[in-house]
Amino acid sequence: MRDPHHAGPPDTHDPYVRVRGAREHNLRGVDVDVPRDALAVFTGVSGSGKSSLAFGTIYAEAQRRYFESVAPYARRLIHQVGAPKVGEITGLPPAVSLQQRRAAPTSRSSVGTVTNLSNSLRMLFSRAGTHPPGAGRLDSDAFSPNTAAGACPECHGLGRVHRTTEDSLVPDPSLSIREGAIAAWPGAWQGKNLRDILDALGYDVDRPWRELPAEQREWILFTDEQPVVTVHPVRDADRIQRPYQGTYTSARRHVLKTFSDSKSPALRAKAERFLTSAPCPACGGSRLRPEALAVTFGGRTIAELAALPLAELAGRLDAPSEAARVLTDDLRSRIAPVVELGLGYLSLDRATPTLSAGELQRLRLATQLRSGLFGVVYVLDEPSAGLHPADTEALLTVLERLKRAGNSVFVVEHHLDVMRAADWLVDVGPLAGEHGGRVLHSGPVAALAGVEESATARYLFGRSPAPGREVRAPRDWLKTGPVTRHNLRGVTAAFPLGAFTAVTGVSGSGKSTLIGEITEETPGVGRLVSVDQKPIGRTPRSNLATYTGLFDVVRKVFAATDGARERGFGVGRFSFNVAGGRCETCQGEGFVSVELLFLPSTYAPCPDCGGARYNAGTLEVTYRGLTIAQVLDLTVEAAAEFFADTPAVARSLGTLLDVGLGYLRLGQPATELSGGEAQRIKLASELQRARRGHTLYLLDEPTTGLHPADVDVLMRQLHGLVDAGHTVIVVEHDMAVVAGADWVVDLGPGGGDAGGRIVAAGPPAAVARSAESRTAPCLTRALSGNR
Repeated sequence: MRDPHHAGPPDTHDPYVRVRGAREHNLRGVDVDVPRDALAVFTGVSGSGKSSLAFGTIYAEAQRRYFESVAPYARRLIHQVGAPKVGEITGLPPAVSLQQRRAAPTSRSSVGTVTNLSNSLRMLFSRAGTHPPGAGRLDSDAFSPNTAAGACPECHGLGRVHRTTEDSLVPDPSLSIREGAIAAWPGAWQGKNLRDILDALGYDVDRPWRELPAEQREWILFTDEQPVVTVHPVRDADRIQRPYQGTYTSARRHVLKTFSDSKSPALRAKAERFLTSAPCPACGGSRLRPEALAVTFGGRTIAELAALPLAELAGRLDAPSEAARVLTDDLRSRIAPVVELGLGYLSLDRATPTLSAGELQRLRLATQLRSGLFGVVYVLDEPSAGLHPADTEALLTVLERLKRAGNSVFVVEHHLDVMRAADWLVDVGPLAGEHGGRVLHSGPVAALAGVEESATARYLFGRSPAPGREVRAPRDWLKTGPVTRHNLRGVTAAFPLGAFTAVTGVSGSGKSTLIGEITEETPGVGRLVSVDQKPIGRTPRSNLATYTGLFDVVRKVFAATDGARERGFGVGRFSFNVAGGRCETCQGEGFVSVELLFLPSTYAPCPDCGGARYNAGTLEVTYRGLTIAQVLDLTVEAAAEFFADTPAVARSLGTLLDVGLGYLRLGQPATELSGGEAQRIKLASELQRARRGHTLYLLDEPTTGLHPADVDVLMRQLHGLVDAGHTVIVVEHDMAVVAGADWVVDLGPGGGDAGGRIVAAGPPAAVARSAESRTAPCLTRALSGNR
């Protein structure tokens, strides 16, 4: 198997990681050598195969070798998880992956737990904190809201309690109980049942709610009693109803029970509407027991220090003794890389689900800097995502430091500044999906200039100024504010209607908070479409075809074939979500979940259907020679040709092609899609709807994960929406996009407490002249044609 011409000796001194015959996803037997101890950047248009090479092949193989060295138990599972499709890889050290995938977000996970900084702070309080006179020294566990020793007993360490109020349960007190005054009650029969029970208990269900005596209202809504009475229902003319024993449940009890126990997200969401969430009265939202809050360091409790921005916390750690200095120095040195990566505005108690994918990845990166590993390959997935161009310099410094510590840094990246700083560039392409999967260039950055086929080269070395566009005149203005939330203090903003607005500013300056204030109720909005980067589904069962509604039409096409009619197969037979047509081993997922001890569970192809999702009977039916499983395996581009004469399918596929997703497979599981891809799928679903009247589109960083060539495709779509009379507002860090906007709202100047106000607003050329704005110099470069 070893190639005598290329592969070096199998010793550890080979300065290259040598990949031979990589065939993962769309890679076409790729051979490539990437130097170790270097910053190597993998580039190419979205879907070209760069992630398949960096993560699917190089990192997956490093992980497989690690598993093999572990134990027979893990080895048995590797067979199921599957080795990457590659001839061989030599010179490969152990690898650490820092991807943008989120673990399941939990309200207990925070910046402090992700970075392990909480552990250091708890240790400081346990060893060097000022304990009250006579109180014993507390162990570090007693300072954690996630342990029984530290959690506030009232809110179980969550910091908030859910309550109901009369206003939330009865929004319209002019109605009587019979007319539905108690909005929190369940609908249909159960609601009538509660009303009849109250009637039997002697309450007046026909009087307006506000006219009932206060003690009656209190009992009906909040009692913990559950009296049982005989109910004689009012007879409907068409059916006989016998008396029955009914048990009363108060509105509060019903709402809290539904919220805590219901498995239905819809019912839980309904219950949540009637709850008000307030800081826990016992701990004031600090999540800790009184004993832990009685201990201070420098006159502050651990909760007060955890609420400070990290940049400020570092300045508050004055050690009172030599023993404490060791701990404070350690804490400061751990905070330093987080601040350096532009995240000094975050506090330790900030919940992980409120962070962007880019922020989370950079926190993990800062933590790795402290780990002291060397001889490792770090494989990073777009570390510049969500990063303001002014902060890119700090990111490059951190990557350089990882490299200097004796590691190899392999980065999948679209940011041109990161490419320019690379020691080595691997450009994959030329296009996406079936038209990609080849290495166009592997070598020093400057040498890419001579590669004709490369889309990356056109942007990296092209110096042509952006084509001048006439700035659109606003039809009207949308006003928001004053907004006081997070770090915004009484901010008012105006956005032009019928125009393209870019909201800019460094990470943490308040951009997402500001546009989050725009709702359907805001005067001038009309219809609001908010397109975020949340996944379109959390399991392989959700995919591109099901989310866009495309699959419903495809199933009808299959059910109408002669083969389906002969067998008596209806539309349902071609769904992989219901029993009948699906493979029962994997329940139509195509994958089975493999639980790995000490490691996150992973998905492996189903051993019975091989990932096809359907049983053999269903796969006997074909349409134009393809089974339903083979149709799901088509790329959007191939499917557009295949279904060219089926208008409903062709329209849906056309919008996916328009937003640059032609390379995705119809049945590609949602778990394999990036945040940017999920966002563009949502945008495509939106574009295929017939639009009536004015629509406001809000997009949060729509260019994340996009190659500059794909950004141009997406921008054509968004500007097309504006030309059709709609309004588009984007939060954006890509200065090429900002330069092409009609209006820019720049927040800052810094993040956290150093931001939160509008520094400049106006057409791009005017904002570029602002002396205070950190965006201005970057925007000036973009306007002159340097991306």
